[in-house]
Order: sequence, then structure tokens, then C-alpha cells
Amino acid sequence: MNLPSYRIVNLAQAFGSFVLITIAIAYFENSLKLEPCYLCMIQRAVIIVIGMICLLAVVHNPRQFGQRVYSSLSIIMVIVGIYFSGKQLWLQSLPESQVPSCGIPVEHLFDIFSITEAIAMLLHGDGNCAEVRWQLMGLSMPGWVLVCFVGFGIIGIIQFLRKS
Repeated sequence: MNLPSYRIVNLAQAFGSFVLITIAIAYFENSLKLEPCYLCMIQRAVIIVIGMICLLAVVHNPRQFGQRVYSSLSIIMVIVGIYFSGKQLWLQSLPESQVPSCGIPVEHLFDIFSITEAIAMLLHGDGNCAEVRWQLMGLSMPGWVLVCFVGFGIIGIIQFLRKS
């Protein structure tokens, strides 16, 4: 199979993460006025980190060992992203009586709490994370983000396994 160069694939992944974040901010936040919940913010951060790892790989353009290091870092972040997307999907599947209470808005979280407390709250999620405010073809937002993480993961595995 004749794959594009390692560098081109990483550039495409970095561009893909940039596009996903742009869509999240420009369309979902600014156009549809959907405020991101705690778990949404974490998923966005993971997508940004994956994009940064891929961009670093483009700039560094390492040999095979370095390519495997970058691919491994990307795959680790994909696993983290899948966990948080899955957690949000689980929260969305809970009966209303079991949904955790809603927390304070993300923009005020770091003003009120210490960094460690705020991060712990973000990682836990809240009732806002359980609300389904947008769907496409039966999948909610974290479902589509999970699909994106799986795509990044498949590409990461291919990048890891390929020969120089």
C-alpha cells in the first residue's frame, strides 16, 4: 500500500484537529450558542493536544524511532479522549434521577476554586454534561467526538506500524 509520507499524514491530522476546534467554537458555541460543559472542554483540550503532537512531528520530522514516539503520544491522547467521550455518553444515558447536579460555568470555575480543585471538577463532569443539546444521525456531540478520536487512533496506529 502506497501511503502519503509520515509528515503529510501528521500535517493532515494537525489540520483536522484545527478544523474540529474551529467548528466547535465558530459553529457550536458562537452560532448555535451551545455552551461547552466540563467534559466538552476536556475533549477539546485533548483534540488540541493531539493536533500539537502531530504538528511537532511535522516540524521535527524524525526517523522511525521518533515517529513511533510521536505516534505513541498521539495514541495515548486518543485513549484519554475516548475515555472522556465515553464518560459523557454514559452520563447522557443515565436516568434523570441519577444525573449529577450541575456545577458552575467553566469560565468562573478557575476564579472560585484552586487549579487542582477546578481540574478535579472538570474531570468528574456534572449535570450539564448529561444534557443532549445537539444530535446528528442519532449521535450526540460526544458520540461524534468519539468517532473523531477513533479516526485519530486508527491513523496513529498506522503511523506507528509503518516503515520509514
